[in-house]
Formats: sequence, structure tokens, C-alpha cells
Amino acid sequence: MEIPDKLLTQQRVVIVGAGFAGLTLAKKLSSAFFQVILLDKNNYHQFQPLLYQVATAGLEPNSISFPLRKIFQKKKNVFIRIAEVIAVHPDDKKISTSTGALDYDFLVLAQGAATNYFGMRDIAQNAFSMKSVSEALLLRNTLLQNYEQALITGNKQEKAALLNIVIVGGGPTGVELAGSIAEMRAQILPRDYPELNFNNMNIHLIEAAPRLLNGMSLESAARVKSYLKTLKVKVHTGLSVKSYDGYAVTLSNHTTLYSYCLIWAAGVKGSALKGIPPGSVLADHRIEVDEFNRLRDDHHIFALGDVARMQTRANPKGYPQVAPVAMQQAVQLAANLKRLALQKEMRPFAYRDKGSMAIVGRNRAVAEAVGIKLRGFVAWMAWLVVHLMSIIGVKNRLLILVNWIWQYVTYDQSLRLIIRSSETKNKSITNKISKNEKVNNDVPGRQSLVGV
Repeated sequence: MEIPDKLLTQQRVVIVGAGFAGLTLAKKLSSAFFQVILLDKNNYHQFQPLLYQVATAGLEPNSISFPLRKIFQKKKNVFIRIAEVIAVHPDDKKISTSTGALDYDFLVLAQGAATNYFGMRDIAQNAFSMKSVSEALLLRNTLLQNYEQALITGNKQEKAALLNIVIVGGGPTGVELAGSIAEMRAQILPRDYPELNFNNMNIHLIEAAPRLLNGMSLESAARVKSYLKTLKVKVHTGLSVKSYDGYAVTLSNHTTLYSYCLIWAAGVKGSALKGIPPGSVLADHRIEVDEFNRLRDDHHIFALGDVARMQTRANPKGYPQVAPVAMQQAVQLAANLKRLALQKEMRPFAYRDKGSMAIVGRNRAVAEAVGIKLRGFVAWMAWLVVHLMSIIGVKNRLLILVNWIWQYVTYDQSLRLIIRSSETKNKSITNKISKNEKVNNDVPGRQSLVGV
């Protein structure tokens, strides 16, 4: 991999991943001390907290994505390379990538987390996850294509399975998805598909724990559950999914739900790279780090964000895998690397919890911060402001704000487009429906499908 020579005063910091942690660190590292190589498989940063709005046709993909090269146009010490890291070679202080080898003085692993299917291959093969813009678009395409297919399907059971949605995971992502889809069912889909009876569309939210939103208070969890029930979402707590073949969802209580769309938001795991010292890789593939985000077995390698697990007395399982943790760790590491360059001692990381929030839908949200608990419209407005200000770029903020205002005033979204992708995972609903089933191409003037 060709990289310009660094200055005599610079040390080379290679950052793997341009998520919240990697991006923040690259911004903070001073050109006086460091040459920064930022590696990512994409040439853009994506704002993951709003992926669910892309999946439910509320936002355009480009409004939550921002080109890396534009972000760093004025940072002359930052070099961006689009590549995937294959292996780390700690003894040689090098990494192997899809575009060649690269040496480093310090290596920072910030590649984020992957979806955790807990070893269930059938779910990994058939379920939809939502960790990237491409996955969000795939989900959007599938939701819309299912409704189109339901129009021409004569079999009542198949029609129900095409309409039904099963969401697994009662954290913020699952809750936000369930609320957003429920609002589409109430306000938008009946106008787009008047031939279909969306009273027959069931949205199931399944959580293995006894409650939703384990990271928030019991009061907020109860409030969110109440919001979801108001939106006619069927909430199942204390249940887990045991299998899914693309059609039948088998639950731990031996009941079966039928849906052609199961969305998996039930957990994440680390994505440790080949070559990381085995003693630093934990069972969930996260990398164990000390209080400086440094590998215990190699003091030239650091890990940040979702891929890192820093165990403390208060957090024996590590800090939560959320953006604020990743960004705060990145800021602290930038300061510590500078301290190392000045031959000073590093300072340990301490997370400053600024609160948690979750949105269910219009005027329905919960937020908690420094002992203050908000709900309803006030929490909803707080959620909008926090997320809007976290987006990179004035243009992106304006795009999102305009979309949100339009949706609030009109109860409508204008992005319900089926844009077919070249995803290798085959999600063709037509192929899954029995070949013996008769397709109904009648239109309402000849045979009404309303109520079917």
C-alpha cells in the first residue's frame, strides 16, 4: 500500500474503521505529532442511529452518510485508504490489507461490531440485520416488495405472512423499528395499497429478557411498552426465537409465527482480526483492553468502541456498545497518544454517561439524563435535537430536518422506492412462495382484495 513518507516528527497511527470512534480519533490527532492512515471498506461515514429511518423510507441513504475525503480535506496529515484488513502482525508492527501491507507505530482497532446470531445459522441466513446503509436499503426493498407481492397473492396465509413483521430485540433499535413500521401501517400503507387490509398486518416485537430497554429504568421501559401497545405492536417479553426458515418463526414457548420478514436486532458481537494476541480476544470476539484502551499483550495496539471491552468494577461486562462511549474513548486516546509523544504518562479512561433515549414514534419517546426522566413530546423533541446535531455536515442536517418537518406535517414519506441491489443473500419472496400457488392478478374492478 503506497503511503507518503511521514515527517521526522511524526509517528504513524493506523486506524481501522471510520465509525464514531475512528472518525473522532482521526480528527483529534495533531499533525505535529502524527501521520494518520484511516482504513475502511467504505469511502463514507454512516450515522448508524438513523439507519432504521432509511429502512422505513423516512430518510434518504445519503442524508446519513458523509464522504470521508470531504471530512478530511483540510487535514493534511490524514490519508484515507479504502481497504479491508486481513490480518495483524504485531511482531513486525504491520497489517495485511486487501490492497497490500502497511506498517505502523500505533495501531487502533475501531472496526465496530457485527450482528450476533448466537450461532443460529438458519437465522443468519434468512433474517435481516441492520448494521449498514446497504442492509437498511435491502430491508426497505423487502418491506415494499412484500406489499407488492401481497397484492397478487391469492392465498390468505401467504398474504398474512407477507404483511406480518417480526422484530427480535427489545433494545433501542428494535423499539424504534417497531414504532416506525407501526406508524407506516397506520398512516401511509393504507393509502399506498388501498386493496390490502392492513388491519390484518401484525407487528411482533420479541425480547428474551423480562422487559424492554435493559439499559434504561423500569419506568421508561414500561412507558415505551405502553406506547407500542397504543400503536398496536404485539410485544412479547421473556421469549426467544429458536429457529427461522424464512417463513416460520419458532419461539421458545413452542408457538409459531409466520412472516417473510424477520428483522434481527437482538445483539452484536465484536469483530476481532486475525493475528490479535489470543489472550486479548474474548468469547464474544471483543478485544480486552486496559484502562488506556490498550491491549494488555501489546502496548502498540489499541481498541476503541464496540470492538473493545474495558472491564471495571462498575461495568464487569465492559461499557455499553454505544456511540458516546466510542467517541469519548477516541478523544481520550488522542490526548494519551500526544502525551506519549511528549514522553508523559497516559491518563485512564472514565466514561461520562450523558444519558439514554429511545423514540417510538411521533411525540412518543423517553429520555434519561443525570437523574432527569423525560417522556412524550419533550423527550421526542430532545431526541430529534440530539440526533440532528450529531449528524456531520450542514447539508445533511438540512436534508434530515426538511424530511422530518414534511413527515410531521403531512403524515407522509416520499422515499418509498424499490431500488434493487446486488446483495448476494437471496431474499426473493416470490421464490419462497409455493410454486403451486395460483397468483391472483385481478384488480379491484374485477375482484376486490380488501378484507382478504
